[in-house]
Amino acid sequence: MQTNQEAPSALERRIDMSVTLADIDREVDARLKKLSRTVKMPGFRPGKVPLKIVAQTYEPQTRSEAIGAAVEKAFGEAVRTQNLRVAGYPRIEPKDVSGSDVLEFSAVFEIYPEVVIGDLSGQAIERPVIEVGDAEVDKTLDVLRKQRTRYEAADRAAADGDRVVIDFTGRKDGEVFEGGQAQDFPFALGAGSMLKDFEAAVRGLGSGERKTFDLTFPEDYHAKNLAGQTVQFEVVVKKVEAPILPEVDADFARALGVADGDVANLREEVKGNLVREVHRRVQARIKEQAMEAILAVTPIEVPKVLVHAESEQLADNARHDLAQRGLSDSKVTVDPAWFVDQAARRVKLGLIMSELVKAHDLHAKPEQVMAQVEDLAQSYEDPTELAHWYYAKPERLAQIEAVVIEDNVVAWVCAQAKTSDKPVTFDELMGNTAPAA
Repeated sequence: MQTNQEAPSALERRIDMSVTLADIDREVDARLKKLSRTVKMPGFRPGKVPLKIVAQTYEPQTRSEAIGAAVEKAFGEAVRTQNLRVAGYPRIEPKDVSGSDVLEFSAVFEIYPEVVIGDLSGQAIERPVIEVGDAEVDKTLDVLRKQRTRYEAADRAAADGDRVVIDFTGRKDGEVFEGGQAQDFPFALGAGSMLKDFEAAVRGLGSGERKTFDLTFPEDYHAKNLAGQTVQFEVVVKKVEAPILPEVDADFARALGVADGDVANLREEVKGNLVREVHRRVQARIKEQAMEAILAVTPIEVPKVLVHAESEQLADNARHDLAQRGLSDSKVTVDPAWFVDQAARRVKLGLIMSELVKAHDLHAKPEQVMAQVEDLAQSYEDPTELAHWYYAKPERLAQIEAVVIEDNVVAWVCAQAKTSDKPVTFDELMGNTAPAA
């Protein structure tokens, strides 16, 4: 076997190799002899088939297998000798050497880049700080009340917060446009589900009232045929319904899973869930900043083969998600090319984090894994059941270990960077939403 290495690009390598046909022939003979001891053919007892007949039947397949094994062995020896870390699988390119006593080929492949973590001391990370108190619990309870709003008919003009049921017809140049007509259509005034000008036209109307008005769609409207266009709507209000929010009482508490209906216990449960959700969101913000910091100081080229594989995986995930929503591939095409930038970022982070874990011993410790499982289990009725579920199978526990390793990397990055506390408001952190109890 002979080898010769070239470097077409920073990460791509080409190794020229050759193996003698005599070596291939010897391997083919050895494989055929071994096969002849067990092969079954009509008219012969097992192990008694003449070698010549075995060769006539199996020689092409056996030669192909022998060549594949020789190529694999030659490639393996070459990368070990040159201490190369191969990313993905090589592309084997045979050479035309008709009449020669050697088989020549090239292996084209990519290697993993060298990862040298940059200086993080100049990177700034802001740690959101917020205390969860009575005011935050009250806001969360208000959200929970609104989620359980019921409506009663109101004999008055529609106002923000009311639910109205309407019939409407929209016309462009006198013709009803696609999606411009509906009957018994409900929506909440002021919720932002309809265009502001449409809501403004309906606001103040009572049950049974009719109104015709012009409306100009925004320039960036999702329906391109209507963007920037002026149309005419005719609206008939069929119902005006006023919102009725539940009181925070024993019935409300029981509806949210507090068996004894104690409102104080409800508030404690909401606060506990809120503390966990706040912690999760704070950690997510810190993590995002930490990942951006290590990307900023560690520019690396990534193997195209890894980016391609990650793009395909992201596309598969998207297809699965669409299928869960009832949309098949025949209805929506998902192109892996859409995910190339996201895939490249994920591959870069994976390589950088792997180097950090190895260089600074940021592996998941058993006690960290246990603490993470216990934290997840707190929101379950039977925490021990969830803990047993994770520890029952290694692949489940591996998911927790991956989270712990990520947390260890984030903590290490924060220790190296300029990390400071930044007070944030409840609404800012929660995005004006709050978790359910």
